[in-house]
Amino acid sequence: MLNGGPPGEPARLTTISLIDEDITMRTYDFSPLYRSAIGFDRLAQLFDQAQRTDMPSYPPYNIELVAEDRYRITMAVAGFDRSELDIETERDNLTIIGRKQKDENQRTYLHRGIAARDFEQRFQLADHVKVVSAQLDNGLLNIELVREIPEAMKPRKVAIGGNDNVKVLEQQQAA
Repeated sequence: MLNGGPPGEPARLTTISLIDEDITMRTYDFSPLYRSAIGFDRLAQLFDQAQRTDMPSYPPYNIELVAEDRYRITMAVAGFDRSELDIETERDNLTIIGRKQKDENQRTYLHRGIAARDFEQRFQLADHVKVVSAQLDNGLLNIELVREIPEAMKPRKVAIGGNDNVKVLEQQQAA
């Protein structure tokens, strides 16, 4: 639960756990973050969303760091065909939707252990993370992601002095 105090006061994240009638309360104070960082209020919202327990657990998935700026989401989608899966990106959200087609044959199962139900799984992507490919192989959906930081956002050295020095450093980086 994100508690926003009166205007001008920092937000605090409060969690409450109820176990055997014992109440544990944790409050995370974000004021040190707000003292030295600007625009990180979105981070507090992400913490609030992560605390929610209503996150879907089906289908199971892994998130893997492949390289410094490369990621892979592997999702177990046994029984789904390519035509029954949709992957959508909108701004900083990745949504994976599985809609199982109705089976025309009536079957009698003695044991049904393969879940073939519809699902919708959402992932919050960091800035500049893009989906580059997706493959379905042996019941596993692999989604490749890469973080591409624009050239204008990469760090650069700025010399102290007149405007001429900045132009010289930019020309040296371009060479």
